[in-house]
Amino acid sequence: MGRRVSRQVMVGKVAIGGGAPVVVQSMTNTDTADAAATARQALDLWRAGSELVRVTVDTAEAAAQVPRIRERLDAMGCDVPLVGDFHFNGHKLLKDHPDCARALAKYRINPGNVGKGVKRDGQFAVMVNAALEHAKPIRIGVNWGSLDAELLARMMDENSRRKAPLAADEVMREAMIASGLESAAQARELGMAAEQIVISCKLSGVQDLIRVYRELARRCDYALHLGLTEAGMGSKGIVASSAAMAVLLQEGIGDTIRVSLTPEPGGDRTREVLVAQELLQTMGLRSFMPLVAACPGCGRTTSTTFQELAQRIQEYLRAQMPAWKERYPGVEEMKVAVMGCVVNGPGESRHADIGISLPGSNESPAAPVYVDGEKTVTLKGGRIAEEFQAIVENYVRERYAPGARRRSRRGREIRVKAV
Repeated sequence: MGRRVSRQVMVGKVAIGGGAPVVVQSMTNTDTADAAATARQALDLWRAGSELVRVTVDTAEAAAQVPRIRERLDAMGCDVPLVGDFHFNGHKLLKDHPDCARALAKYRINPGNVGKGVKRDGQFAVMVNAALEHAKPIRIGVNWGSLDAELLARMMDENSRRKAPLAADEVMREAMIASGLESAAQARELGMAAEQIVISCKLSGVQDLIRVYRELARRCDYALHLGLTEAGMGSKGIVASSAAMAVLLQEGIGDTIRVSLTPEPGGDRTREVLVAQELLQTMGLRSFMPLVAACPGCGRTTSTTFQELAQRIQEYLRAQMPAWKERYPGVEEMKVAVMGCVVNGPGESRHADIGISLPGSNESPAAPVYVDGEKTVTLKGGRIAEEFQAIVENYVRERYAPGARRRSRRGREIRVKAV
């Protein structure tokens, strides 16, 4: 699987494209005029792993608070780049609030909402010139729900005069691509470098998204932001986003991604960050935290013991990662197995760095533990969970501390480099 060659765009200290790892980003859903609430949520998203955080900038009050949000985040030790999401009045807000323009690391410009008629080009130019003045990159963010109506109407008229007109949905997809590329060309004419431009063309249909990005990737070498817009809630949103983006990522298309989940009432906004990380990690594109392999359960595993232990270990690993990633380089690639019976338990545990095979129904009440493919101990009694967690903790300290020696899967000793 080869990555598409794209231009590299620097957003603060974060590199997008040009061979850099695929970047995870998210967006706050607080009122940006509430600086305290927005800063708290941006911090939570950053701690969860969002490498860019986008905020809505839709009013003068919101624009005025962006510098305060940046200050609050800096004071909390959070250097996540903030991206301003502008629609309709971005030209005015960037011009009237230069402190906001400076505090943001990137501007998202929706060409369908930048203005109509003779006003469009001028208002678009104001936003691009603000980016140039403050040395900020931009994202040309096309969305099918707000596609440039004049462009679409023009292309529909042209299509109607063809001897063999295309289907309406084909014209719509072509209009999205044209909107992104034409807007990027216009930004280039105003002085933006290709290395300052990211393009996205978001739709809510999986097959439509795949078709559009394949063609977009064929026609340009701009860095591409990937995401299924209005993906939906819960499993539907996760499945749809994963189905669309996995195909494109496998083809090397996409330099930064967002999983746009509709949160459940009172739900945790960070869930979309975790889903994006898990998508990239399960595809082998990046590593963010140790993966836990666990069997789905069957008639051999009528006890919930292995389910509870798998959940406990996964939550424990996630909670430890903020500290571990600083102290134990490489720990994010560790593989843990929590299995429920003798059928696949020992084999799967041997394949992991560290694994446990819990007893299934009618099996001997003993749980062998495997470390680097070798059985090391058998746990029994009522404290198996606590004892296995302690073994995991010790494994991390011994195997991933800078300068530590550990065995590779083939038994060869390797040294963990200090950083």
